[in-house]
Parts: sequence; structure tokens; C-alpha cells
Amino acid sequence: METRPTTLRGRTIAPDADPQETEDWIASFDAVVEREGIERAEHILRTLVLRAQDARVGLPGLIQTPYVNTIPPEREPPYPGDEEMELRIKRYIRWNAVAMVLRANEKFHGIGGHLSTYASAASLYEVGFHHFFRGHDERPGDQVFFQGHASPGIYARA
Repeated sequence: METRPTTLRGRTIAPDADPQETEDWIASFDAVVEREGIERAEHILRTLVLRAQDARVGLPGLIQTPYVNTIPPEREPPYPGDEEMELRIKRYIRWNAVAMVLRANEKFHGIGGHLSTYASAASLYEVGFHHFFRGHDERPGDQVFFQGHASPGIYARA
């Protein structure tokens, strides 16, 4: 049987040993969506994914989760801080973290500093520091435990 690539939404997926069967599966899926709705199609896909896992069929990583924001953007409360100022602070902290790690590496080769750990989560840390990690009224301050690899950013902030 001739193997030719499958094209879907203008993208070539992979060589296909049986393009007609693939087209039949796609047509069947489209019919389920059209006649029975998205919920039914989702149920069938979830069931098939579980079946594939049971059969130890490797699957590509799925990039979409079922998460849907429960608050529409127009109903979100206003941001409680000064976003522009907080962005500037975050940039200074990342800069300080780099300078701190580079300086330390001059004395102790190979420290590295794991700058990317902090940089990738800097916005989350900064929103937490500015608006959440603290005591309120009579309550004591929060205890926050940070991953050690993020320490250059945490120390740079101090």
C-alpha cells in the first residue's frame, strides 16, 4: 500500500499508510460534532485517550487543557497595584540576580545560579510579594518556601 502524508488544516501530519481510513475517521468525528455536539465529541475523545493509554499507545503531548477562566475579563476586578512600577521592579530584580550570580561565578566557578528558574516565575513571585505574602491585621506574616534554584531572584529582591 502506498504511504503518503496526511494533511489537515494546511499542515502535514505524518506519512499515512491508509489515507482513506484516516479520512473516514475524520468524517466520522465531524459527523459526531455536527449531529451530537461538542460535549459528545469530547467524551468520545477522552474515552479514546484512556483506551490508548491502557493499550500503551504513545500519544503526543496535548497542549490544551479543559481549563476555562471562570471570571470573564470584563468582570475581573481592577489590578490592585501599579503594574508599570511593578514591572520596573521585576526588571531590576532580574538584573540584580544576574549581576549577583556573575560576581559569584568569578570567585567560585560553576555556581550557575539557576537564573531561569526565577526568571520564568518572576511575575508570580512579584505579584505574591506585592499583594499576598504578608501578615494582615493581627495575623502573623505568611511563611513562604521557595525552590532553592530560585534563590538568586529572591536574594536579589532582598
